[in-house]
Amino acid sequence: MADLDRLTEVIEPEAKALGFELVRVKMMPSEAGDGGEALQIMAEDPATGQLVIEQCAALSRRVSERIDVIEEAGEVLIEGAYHLEVSSPGIDRPLTRAKDFADWAGHEAKVSMAKGYDGQRSLRGELKGIDGEMVTIDDRKAGEVSVPRDQIHSAKLVLTDELIAATQPLDTSGAEDIEEEKADD
Repeated sequence: MADLDRLTEVIEPEAKALGFELVRVKMMPSEAGDGGEALQIMAEDPATGQLVIEQCAALSRRVSERIDVIEEAGEVLIEGAYHLEVSSPGIDRPLTRAKDFADWAGHEAKVSMAKGYDGQRSLRGELKGIDGEMVTIDDRKAGEVSVPRDQIHSAKLVLTDELIAATQPLDTSGAEDIEEEKADD
């Protein structure tokens, strides 16, 4: 298994050099069906909260080149075959950093706690924010609950009309030129 802390140490400076903030670094099974793994990197432009395809490609090239240099020097960062996937976090983004829990307060979130956590395992409701290292969510069933951020296994925003309204697309030019074709009867 790859050392995610070490990969983050390698990837974060490359993202910062391009003016991006790293949202998440994760190893997951490859969707290519080849038994390999995928190194998933999510990053955002702080000005927009998103990345466009050219920005993803630029980060992918930098990270790939950096990993190649390190591995040519003898350090193995990822065992075996893997694919590199660079993306924007999307509308229903993962919440991974303390600032995510603060920035997205007021929106619906889904939180899964770590296995050893003593208490409710899944929470879903309005994210209230973060105070120190305690994340507060107004859970649909349990009411207002505060949990330690280091006990959160995963958290993400839930796609709602309010979230869509709050998340503006980067570029809508040409959208007014889209014409729907009517199917022939």
